[in-house]
Amino acid sequence: MSEQPIRAVDGQYVVSLQVFEGPLDMLLYLIRKHELDIFDIPIAFITQKYLEVLNLMQELNLDLASEFIEMAAQLVYIKSRMMLPVDPTADEDAGDEPGTDPREELVRALLEYQKYKTAAEALAALPQAGRDTFTPPQTALPEERDLAPPGLFALMEALQQVFARIGAGDGTQEISVTRISISARISQIYDALRLRKRMPFLELFDGYATRGDVVITFLAILEMTKLGLTLLQQAGPDTEIHITAAADEDIAAKIIADSNGELE
Repeated sequence: MSEQPIRAVDGQYVVSLQVFEGPLDMLLYLIRKHELDIFDIPIAFITQKYLEVLNLMQELNLDLASEFIEMAAQLVYIKSRMMLPVDPTADEDAGDEPGTDPREELVRALLEYQKYKTAAEALAALPQAGRDTFTPPQTALPEERDLAPPGLFALMEALQQVFARIGAGDGTQEISVTRISISARISQIYDALRLRKRMPFLELFDGYATRGDVVITFLAILEMTKLGLTLLQQAGPDTEIHITAAADEDIAAKIIADSNGELE
């Protein structure tokens, strides 16, 4: 049996994602989001943004692979090298060419990763219907045709917006032991989606004023998406994320009931 994506460890919830986007994917997302030149990366800015996302992932108890920490160290190292004046006498001993940009290796790795990521996205976008199954003509609304699942880092950024909206403070806010459980929040979210079918992702956090409630809501959304109860979609990296009910009501009720015991 595969590991549960949300589990309790020492009284805290820990999230472990089976398919986890790597550090290069995070950097590419940040570069695209902030419209940076991949050949002239402002290393201080990108390091700050990378560490902000990393800190948020750690706060959510996301299981971080070692390469995420290694990339953070590499960014700090590159930043420190760029702050130092060039020492012409060090080239002979180090074997480096004079004037070598400390970002060169990182840029090369990003370009290589971007090439394969683009190819994978192009393959994934090819029509699948007719290969193994046959479906009736689609009647999707025009505005729904270009929707796609948001990446992990887009969700992290949306969560940062929620924290900023409620006032993140210094992170020392006390969380009540009587806070709502993940299973109860799943039921609340699905009840809302039964009425509206589709709603903005950020709207699910309205009325929650503590970081604990926000985190529980976020974990509930991740679990619902993993169970196939909901779909998370957006039209592009700079557009609003929406959540949509994806299961029949009877099936959803059974899934929620079956998952209650695992999340309590």
